[in-house]
Amino acid sequence: MMLLDDLKSALSTHVNPKIETDDKYRLASILVVIYGKDPIVVMTEKPKHMKFHAGEISFPGGKLDSTDSDLLQTALRETSEEIGLAISKEQVVGQLEPVVTLNSGFLILPFISVVDEISPLSANCEVEKIFHIPLEPFLKTAAKDPDPSHNIIQEMYTFEYQNQIVWGASARILKQIQNCIKS
Repeated sequence: MMLLDDLKSALSTHVNPKIETDDKYRLASILVVIYGKDPIVVMTEKPKHMKFHAGEISFPGGKLDSTDSDLLQTALRETSEEIGLAISKEQVVGQLEPVVTLNSGFLILPFISVVDEISPLSANCEVEKIFHIPLEPFLKTAAKDPDPSHNIIQEMYTFEYQNQIVWGASARILKQIQNCIKS
């Protein structure tokens, strides 16, 4: 049984919200929110009409805005806008390695917040649905991505929840979380 405190220590890292890029990618960030006694991770489904990542299961987040001081502020702002959840900088315990999206050219810096509880969430127009996914059973669904075209950059994985396949950047972020917890 995974405990929130153990998760917090396994996922705690130095937070450095600045990233060097060669302009090959557009910068973005996401926030992995894990909460509850039996740890739950919050994910969202993008509406089918979106320009990028339509219908995909992902974490709240988005691209760096000119008004954002850094990528951490981007992740916190986007989480607040997309699902109505206010997370403070102090509630961010760490970050993961940046991941690249294959089709839309984003370099995404994932941040992690582990909190005891969250307020009720409300989706904005960028979110079709909000998922509260039990973390431990979800991580056990990890599988190698069967689509060879997805394995161009690095090894790809998929995760499954309620017959929905989580793949791409979101799955690579989940795989990092799984690796941190296992080590």
